[in-house]
Amino acid sequence: MDANQTPAPAGWLQGDVALITGGGSGLGLALVERFLLEGAKVGVLERSHEKVDALRARFGDDVVATQGDVRSYEDNSRAVAETVNRFGKLDIFIGNAAIWDHGASLMSLTPEQLANGFDELFPVNVKGYLLGAKAAAPELIKSEGSMIFTLSNSAFYPGGGGPLYTASKHAAVGLIRELAYELAPKVRVNGVGPCGMASDLRGPASLGQENMRIMDSRSPEAIASILPLQFFPQAADFTGPFVLLASRANNRTLSGVLLNADAGLAIRGIRHTAGGLNL
Repeated sequence: MDANQTPAPAGWLQGDVALITGGGSGLGLALVERFLLEGAKVGVLERSHEKVDALRARFGDDVVATQGDVRSYEDNSRAVAETVNRFGKLDIFIGNAAIWDHGASLMSLTPEQLANGFDELFPVNVKGYLLGAKAAAPELIKSEGSMIFTLSNSAFYPGGGGPLYTASKHAAVGLIRELAYELAPKVRVNGVGPCGMASDLRGPASLGQENMRIMDSRSPEAIASILPLQFFPQAADFTGPFVLLASRANNRTLSGVLLNADAGLAIRGIRHTAGGLNL
């Protein structure tokens, strides 16, 4: 470095190692990018072979990408092992992989769709978090690290999804609180609930939504119009709360906390001004 150059400031996560599920696109990819910028090394558990290949090509040795399914404990455990083998430890686990129900309502679904949708969505959104936590916990206890789970505005109030998705995010709230209780004092466990954004979030195949992205049914203008801050957030706009919660220097006191990162939506909640129950 030239003597006249000012060294770049150290990031909030300098020297830390994180594992992020669903890190191949959307918020997960934005978290990979931000955590690297903050000085961390990153492991990713990602189901898509193509996204795993893209992560390896783009980030090289700074990221270890494991192809696997969050619904499998063995895949979660393998992602932890590969991350620790590469980087020597694990400080942060972020449960992020999820699917959405595109707002499919109770009355719009047949009983078979409701049952099959539940059996497909809950294993990703809830069991995936639980199995990831189980796999990561021993290493996080060693490092006295943290877990962070991606929630949603649907974890706080209705209208951001249908009953399947909303129930799954409320279940994740209970999981966060229980794990924060069980893993204290060694591991801090928290959640971040973003509002709508452009991402690759898709729906259950059992509802015919496996190729539907979240923005296929909503526009940036429609999302911005319901937010008090009146802008359409990008995935990167939500990464700051995760950095705060993960940082040892900036968060020694928050555990069992849910950060509602919804551009002010909680001021008034989600309201539908037209339509209603269609019987």
